[in-house]
Amino acid sequence: MIGGGLLWLAKWSLCIVAIAAGAWVLGSIVARFWVVLLPVALAIVVATVLWPPTRWLTRHKFPPALAAAVTLLGFLAIVGGVVALIVPSVADQAPELADKSTAGVNQVRDWIQGPPLQIRDEQLDSAVDAIVDRLQSSGTQIANGVFTGVSTATSMLITLFLVLVLVFFFLKDGPRLLPWMHSVLGSGSGRHIEAVLERVWATLGGFIRTQAVVSFVDAVCIGAALFILDVPLAMVLSVITFIGGFVPMVGAFVAGALAVLVALVGNGFTTAMIVLGIVIAVQQLEGNVLQPVLQSRSMELHAVIVLLAVTAGGSLYGITGAFLAVPVVAMIAVVLRYIGEQIDAVTAPPLDPVTDDPDPEVKAPA
Repeated sequence: MIGGGLLWLAKWSLCIVAIAAGAWVLGSIVARFWVVLLPVALAIVVATVLWPPTRWLTRHKFPPALAAAVTLLGFLAIVGGVVALIVPSVADQAPELADKSTAGVNQVRDWIQGPPLQIRDEQLDSAVDAIVDRLQSSGTQIANGVFTGVSTATSMLITLFLVLVLVFFFLKDGPRLLPWMHSVLGSGSGRHIEAVLERVWATLGGFIRTQAVVSFVDAVCIGAALFILDVPLAMVLSVITFIGGFVPMVGAFVAGALAVLVALVGNGFTTAMIVLGIVIAVQQLEGNVLQPVLQSRSMELHAVIVLLAVTAGGSLYGITGAFLAVPVVAMIAVVLRYIGEQIDAVTAPPLDPVTDDPDPEVKAPA
């Protein structure tokens, strides 16, 4: 009895060690080729967003290369227009916001020094110095975490250029990639690879489009409230809210907290509380209505899995990892589901021709 239990435990321990070793090797390979894998991953994400208009143009007799070029140039024009729209707003309101930030910090300092906290000046100064020292010592880590693996401005420009080129070719030649892979890999494995990639593409496209809809609703609702309340940098905060929505759970929280902070500094405590209430209401609408209705069709992942994926991706690869974590986990889930389906198809007993129930008299094929 004890020997059988120990043998069972040893087998499972070996399985866990083998899985951990495989995960470590895979992580090492990803880290080594991250500079190559990052542009490919970003290009696939952007291509899923731009594929519907590209497909519409090709259906209306546009050559694939022209359709891809028009879609990509339109996307760049939209992004450039948004940047051109928010930069003057930041330049105009940044000095005023900095002055109000100083005043807000002084008010917080006075409140901390008063009752009931009664913190002395030397205690506050030592705490501030410790925070400043911590930020200065972590400055390199914070900067590297923004774009892990692409540390210099030149590398970032090269990566951006490579992403744009890859997006163009994915849009132009995407429909021909699967048949080509099928012919290269053969009829057996090629059929499975083609089926998996089709599901992955559909899942990834559904996820990105769903997040875009949810992020747009968040940005419009919160942005309208910020404009009505005359909060500084309302346009910038709306854009940040839209972008943050593509990082599930964490991005919306950070964008909402930033909106409340700017409202507190720029307009005072009352406006900040109103903005906080609006942000909470919008996020409740998003979490309880929009995402369950929309994402249930595109991605079957529990909220705990999403949160752990974002946390792990952010800790390993910074903001980029947090952005790509959920799509990667969704694609892994698609692959695992397909493998499970194939195993069930092989091991499941044949159906009774009369009742369509598993026939216990017939053994499953070996």
